[in-house]
Amino acid sequence: MALEVTDASFENDVINSGKPAMVDFWAVWCGPCRMVGPVVEEIAGEYNEQAVVAKVDVDTNQEIAAKYGIRNIPTILFFKDGEVVDKVVGVAPKEQLEEKLKALF
Repeated sequence: MALEVTDASFENDVINSGKPAMVDFWAVWCGPCRMVGPVVEEIAGEYNEQAVVAKVDVDTNQEIAAKYGIRNIPTILFFKDGEVVDKVVGVAPKEQLEEKLKALF
């Protein structure tokens, strides 16, 4: 299951995790987010040992969304060594997300 991350926990859970990370910025009311959500959950289950797969609700965590310039959702950011190295805006197939995550190992 994807890790629910907040403004308060983001730095510890993602930036300082010591693992590559894939973070889904989403909102409950967002239709495309509901399409990508199950894919993110699948990837979380498959890569939970090698990577952090997390979700950030932009409505309740506006500080972190603003910090990373999230203007459209869903937006998925990929982190390596605490830095954003890639991103996907909008709905993307599982294969594309997995490819970007694997590139971080």
